[in-house]
Amino acid sequence: MSVKGLFITGIGTDVGKTVAAAVVAKALEADYWKPVQCGDLENSDSIKIERLTGLKTLPEAFRLKTPMSPHAAADLEGVELSIDKIELPKSDKTIVVEGAGGVMVPLNSTETYLDLMVKLNLPVVLVTRHYLGSINHTLLSWKVLKEAGLSVVALVISGTPHASTENYFASQMDVPFIRINELEELSSEAVTSEAERLKSSINPLIG
Repeated sequence: MSVKGLFITGIGTDVGKTVAAAVVAKALEADYWKPVQCGDLENSDSIKIERLTGLKTLPEAFRLKTPMSPHAAADLEGVELSIDKIELPKSDKTIVVEGAGGVMVPLNSTETYLDLMVKLNLPVVLVTRHYLGSINHTLLSWKVLKEAGLSVVALVISGTPHASTENYFASQMDVPFIRINELEELSSEAVTSEAERLKSSINPLIG
């Protein structure tokens, strides 16, 4: 069975990946999967997505107690974390996969999330938001993904609009832009509203 999916990654931490994953998953009525969860196991990203969307979440490949980078958390807890132990779950639906932090977050001493993305070979959605330095971080992430041979199918811009930044992205990146508004309240109603608004832009991403 051929599984359709999207891999949601970001230019760094706190750029809106989980909100983007919730909106994209809701628009596609997809299953959600976080391969590695580090810390906050009682309120994990999977739990948040389930609460915000009502969609099915698939079990994490690794659940680590320590809120650190995966390689450090695994080392501290004596867990052997490697991408050969991470396989895309079986599903009859599209799977929205959410990474952690940015593209080059380490999983162990030799492998990063980029290696996992290459292994899974899913179309990639890159999430950015405007802050001082975000242009550099966005273009570096874009370049690394493209050089790895991955298909970047959309740039999600979360939060407050910034025209000059977005105009520069448009001059450098041949990819559709999707804007997810700053949600005043992170609720299932707000996520559903954004998903409905963006459905016509999100649905084509899975072909």
